[in-house]
Amino acid sequence: MTYVEGFVVAVPTSNKDAYRKHAAGAAPLFREFGATRMVEAWGDDVQRGKVTDFYGAVQAKEDETVVFSWFEYPDRATRDAANEKMMSDPRMEEMGAQMPFDGQRMIFSGFDSFVDVKGEGTSAYVDGFVLPVPEEKREAYRDMAAKAAAKFKEYGAIRVVEAWGDDVREGKVTDFRKAVKAEAGENVVFSWIEWPDKAVRDSAWERLMADPGMQPDKENMPFDGMRMFWGGFTSIVDTASASQPTQRELA
Repeated sequence: MTYVEGFVVAVPTSNKDAYRKHAAGAAPLFREFGATRMVEAWGDDVQRGKVTDFYGAVQAKEDETVVFSWFEYPDRATRDAANEKMMSDPRMEEMGAQMPFDGQRMIFSGFDSFVDVKGEGTSAYVDGFVLPVPEEKREAYRDMAAKAAAKFKEYGAIRVVEAWGDDVREGKVTDFRKAVKAEAGENVVFSWIEWPDKAVRDSAWERLMADPGMQPDKENMPFDGMRMFWGGFTSIVDTASASQPTQRELA
């Protein structure tokens, strides 16, 4: 299955266009290094949580917006080789000196997809999720997620991916484990649902919440839902799009 490098970033809201241009300009380089797809999605419907949320994950300030992003690779070996090339390529050093956000608060890690359900259509809106799952409940979580993914597809989702933490890095300021307050014996899942637009997404969630077969068994959930966080994001760069990233209009 696809190997995923997942990112969450806090970007000054006033830097939206600069960020989009920065990411779009870097896309051909990442493709050269072996990435098969790169997506950058700008926060649109990102709620504050009681225990965890996207804002806390990257210590976002009041004037910042959260970006949910990922690179796709055919396998971890390709991802690892790409990261080695990035470390030694002068073009990456130049881009690093011009980042329109605080890289110290960006979180990123490698995840191995274990659910990947595909529908049809062009992606323009993304629901992103990050959550802690006990290692011993990996298969129970995968089974539950696969069932939900099939229902999301039925309701209009273009793709649903659940990716299990494989190379979850410890950060000095922020990281994925801190973001979900992971406990001993827990791993991190990075997940997303792609939609053709926000209207389809909103309708799908309404139908899902009303579906008797999709009501959660709160007594047997394979993870702590209080520490899961999620939000809705508008795609601003997607190398799978028919148009080139540099030509895409701001959402």
